[in-house]
Amino acid sequence: MLAFGASAASAQISDDVVRIGVLADMSGIYSDLSGKGAVEAVKMAAEDFGGTVLGKKIDVVFADHLNKPDIGAAKAREWFDSGKVDMINDLANSGVARAVATVAKEKKRHIIVNGASNMGITNELCSPYAIHYAYDAYSLAHGTGKAVVEQGGKTWFFLTVDFAFGIGLEEQVSSVVRANGGRVAGAARHPLATTDFSSYILQAQASKAEIIGVAFTGADAVNAIRAAAEFGATKNQKLAALLLWIEDVHALGLDAAQGLLLTNAWYWDMNDETRAFAKRFNERVGKMPNMAQAADYSSTMMYLNAVKAAGTDEPDAVSKKMREMTVSDMFTKEGKVRVDGRFVHDMYLWQVKTPAESKAPWDYLKPVSTIPADQAFQPLSASKCDLVKK
Repeated sequence: MLAFGASAASAQISDDVVRIGVLADMSGIYSDLSGKGAVEAVKMAAEDFGGTVLGKKIDVVFADHLNKPDIGAAKAREWFDSGKVDMINDLANSGVARAVATVAKEKKRHIIVNGASNMGITNELCSPYAIHYAYDAYSLAHGTGKAVVEQGGKTWFFLTVDFAFGIGLEEQVSSVVRANGGRVAGAARHPLATTDFSSYILQAQASKAEIIGVAFTGADAVNAIRAAAEFGATKNQKLAALLLWIEDVHALGLDAAQGLLLTNAWYWDMNDETRAFAKRFNERVGKMPNMAQAADYSSTMMYLNAVKAAGTDEPDAVSKKMREMTVSDMFTKEGKVRVDGRFVHDMYLWQVKTPAESKAPWDYLKPVSTIPADQAFQPLSASKCDLVKK
């Protein structure tokens, strides 16, 4: 049971400003997936909301966490203690997201995670102040992993980035593989921002597994997929990209990426609403938005609507409102925040188009199937969150 306070003053905004901090990778391996695009998405939401809420200015600030959990936690603490920041968004990098979730729980201030997959945010690190919005390792595993196993990929070897994101993804997909009658032959773990994948690819080839599961993303994934092709791994084994972004497909090119399956919460060319948002985003950023950037926008709007509905930015009152509302916008329809902080919505399995199928720039994906909201995320019955009544 959530112990939300009921003493929030009516129509009261702390410090006479609602300040949103975007804590992102602005300069590192995930900067193309997070970075400027995340900042602009949140700014777009603040502008579209009207620039004010309850008559008070909405301010957006940003910082680079450098993919280091200690730096991310220190910045969050500084923002909450003296920077007058009410909510932190994006949080690309699972290690950073976990560290900041700990600070948010201690300080009783809001964070919304859109750029990380680690499931601890809604399990052991859960609080009334943390929301995991766009995707997580469970949704990726039960999308791409399950689809590949069902298509006959029964033996797996993982290439895994050696930190919270990769390890959590490997664990989730391994459980899906085994639950569906498959076998895990092994794994090779590498540091973040690896450039030479030759030894890891050779280990994957030696395993003779049917599927090489790529448990990392961004530049690491691009380098590994290219290396797999160069070493001939794709002649006898198939690659399963467990978290691939539209920017990764763009960097690889359709010749190299065609046919890959991937699970995403959102794609810019889904419908008229998504295309309209993507066009505006592209005019500001120079590329199409990915699912995390679209979620940065959507979740910021949800937060601001909750402040408006609560009549205050007092954290407990806003938490209560966010868990009462339903979100239907260009990101999702009928999305809801559960008691554990998991924002539940449909996920989608996509396949990368062939060069012949692509008709325009950034026209990269075709739909395969929809994973309904009630199947896409870990059931509450399996939750380790102490807010969940068992």
